[in-house]
Amino acid sequence: MAVPVVALVGTFLLAVLFYSVTAHIAARYVLGDVPILRAFAVGVVPAIISFALQAYGPGVVILVSATADFFTIRAVYRLKYKTAILVTLAHYTVSALVGITVFNLVRLLSTAPV
Repeated sequence: MAVPVVALVGTFLLAVLFYSVTAHIAARYVLGDVPILRAFAVGVVPAIISFALQAYGPGVVILVSATADFFTIRAVYRLKYKTAILVTLAHYTVSALVGITVFNLVRLLSTAPV
């Protein structure tokens, strides 16, 4: 069964939005007040990687995504290595926490009576 292109594009855009929002939260936490447009540049990278490498295991996707995220954050925000590592760790942590929360909320709501 073929997947409609609209569904793929919509899912990709939702992933970009998710990673951009979590990148902005992480950058604000570590760096203070930063422009939100930079977060959208960062959010595209993990979204592309997660789509391109979805056939591989989560270990590969996390390793490649975190590495690319580090270099993207370092370039977009013009940071030194240590600060870029802190922002990357914060981004990964915020993404994991928000992702787990949304997943659990969807699972909980799917058990609600209709």
